[in-house]
Amino acid sequence: MAFKLILGLALAIVLNREFWGKGLVRAIVLLPWIVPTALSAIAWWWIYDAQFSVVSWLLRQAGLIQQNINFLGEPWLARWSVIVANIWRGVPFFAIGLLAGLQTIPPHLYEAAQIDGATGWSQFRHITWPLLLPLTAVVTVFSVIWTFADFQLIYILTRGGPANATHLYGTLAYQRAIQGGQMGEGAAIANFIFPVLLICVIVAFRYLRRE
Repeated sequence: MAFKLILGLALAIVLNREFWGKGLVRAIVLLPWIVPTALSAIAWWWIYDAQFSVVSWLLRQAGLIQQNINFLGEPWLARWSVIVANIWRGVPFFAIGLLAGLQTIPPHLYEAAQIDGATGWSQFRHITWPLLLPLTAVVTVFSVIWTFADFQLIYILTRGGPANATHLYGTLAYQRAIQGGQMGEGAAIANFIFPVLLICVIVAFRYLRRE
C-alpha cells in the first residue's frame, strides 16, 4: 500500500502540471485500472512465465542471468511478483484520486508561499500534504478493501501457490470451501475479512473526524 501511495502521489503531482498531451497521458495512466482484472492478470502471467518471460529474456540479453527465472514457482519470488502486479493495478487509482485533491488546493496558497521564499519541499510539506491527508485516508481505505478482495489476480497468477505462499482470504476460502469441501472452514476464513476491513474503516474515519 505504501508503494501505491508514494507512486500515485508522485504521478498525481506530475499530472497536475501543464504540459502538451496531458489529457492523453491521463487516459494512458488510467489503463491499468480500467482494464478488466482477468485480462491484466493474464498479461502478467505471460510476463512471469517460466519459459517465455520477457523479463527473463531481457535479463539474459543483458548478461545478468544464465537461465530463465521461475517467478511464480518460488514462494518468495511469487509473493513479490504478485505484489508488483497489484501495485501496477492500484497506482492509477491513487494517482487520479489524489490528482482530484490537488486541483482543489487554492493556487494563491502556493503563490503566498513562494513570496515568503518557501522551497518546493516546504510547499509540499506545509500545504500540499496536509490538505491531501483527508482524501488520502479515504483513497487508502478503498484501496485496502479492493486489495483484500482481489481474487482474480491471485487466482489467475498463482491460485494461492506455490505452497500457499500467495493466498488472500478470498482465494484461501475458495480453496478450503469449494475445492476442499470444508464449507465451515471456508466460511470462517471469508468472514474473518470483515473485522479486519472494519478496523481499517474505523481508524480512517476517526482520523477524518478529528481533521
